[in-house]
Amino acid sequence: MAVDKSRVAVGFMVAGVLTVAFGVVLTFVGPMIIDDQIVKNTVIDPQNDLSYTMWKDIPVPFFMSVYFFNVLNPKEVLKGEKPMVEQRGPYVYRKRCQKDNITFHPNDTVSYREYRKFFFEPSMSAGNESDVVTIPNMLVLGAAVMMEKLPYAVRLMISATFKTFKEGPFLTKTVGELMWGYDSGLVDFLNKYLPGMLPSSGKFGLFAEFNNSNTGLFTIFTGKDDIKNVHRVDSWNGLTELSNWGTRQCNMINGTAGQMWPPFMTKESTLPFYSPDACRSMELVYQRPGVMKGIPLYRYVAPKTLFANGTDYAPNEGFCPCRQSGLLNVSSCRHNSPVFISHPHFFNADPVLLDYVQGLHPTEEEHGLFIDIHPVQVVNGGFPTLT
Repeated sequence: MAVDKSRVAVGFMVAGVLTVAFGVVLTFVGPMIIDDQIVKNTVIDPQNDLSYTMWKDIPVPFFMSVYFFNVLNPKEVLKGEKPMVEQRGPYVYRKRCQKDNITFHPNDTVSYREYRKFFFEPSMSAGNESDVVTIPNMLVLGAAVMMEKLPYAVRLMISATFKTFKEGPFLTKTVGELMWGYDSGLVDFLNKYLPGMLPSSGKFGLFAEFNNSNTGLFTIFTGKDDIKNVHRVDSWNGLTELSNWGTRQCNMINGTAGQMWPPFMTKESTLPFYSPDACRSMELVYQRPGVMKGIPLYRYVAPKTLFANGTDYAPNEGFCPCRQSGLLNVSSCRHNSPVFISHPHFFNADPVLLDYVQGLHPTEEEHGLFIDIHPVQVVNGGFPTLT
């Protein structure tokens, strides 16, 4: 009986030693196994059904929140007073992204077009698409700026056309019409007699050209050659650099397409991405750690220099002609119409811009551009709006 007890004791000792040894080995080998699995499941490969399907047809819902600045005193503005605005919204849209025309290439890259559709989500919105708001008439104001260089006779004709169609500096429409387009006699007239002047040949709306559209032909690296290259843009619409801007640095196409980045991010990493809607590459930098629903994350934010003008930040000189810092002039890729991008409420912009409008209250929490990212997976983000 004593012999049996000693054998049992020896057995437990051996099992304990083996467990400790296994634990020590797993401590060193385990992370390597996990990292290897992460790499295998991050590479864009049709043979990997799960990750490839998720990359092709992203199952995670994206939501776009749209806010309008309703002008409260349009008549007074025409008399020289400051615009007084109230923020209306959010009007929330679920965005579905699906890649198509997928073609793999021998140099470990893949080309695709990503199509996007928007669906209004009433339960998440602070209003309906039937809400009526008054905003500056971008069609009239944009045309007024664009026709400054046209012959006098043409300018006279367009001015008379504005009066004929009763188009003024301000526009009162429903949210749905402003978003997805409305019938306009002026638009029909300009498209008939001045073809190419407007970006749209149908209804005129802020997102009329976005719905059921694609973001261009992207060619990105699959990560098969080097996981650090996964999702990095090789070319866009066949271009390896742009021609909209004044310097080669500003015309560079850097980073990913803005949905995913390589795994194993650190606090020293940055998040570069190319945005076709902004017509340029941008880069976010690490700000602080955080937690969302128990998941640790890093917050990356837009540096104050992102939309700074060339005077305040010399490398941005190529994005000029510039106005005050905080406004990115994207006219060169918007049919030369006067379109600018900023943070909402002119956050991180020259304070003088806030003096031009009443009703703006910028805060970092509500109006900053950020992405919260786990070192392996993006979990939440906020993006800039057009102003």
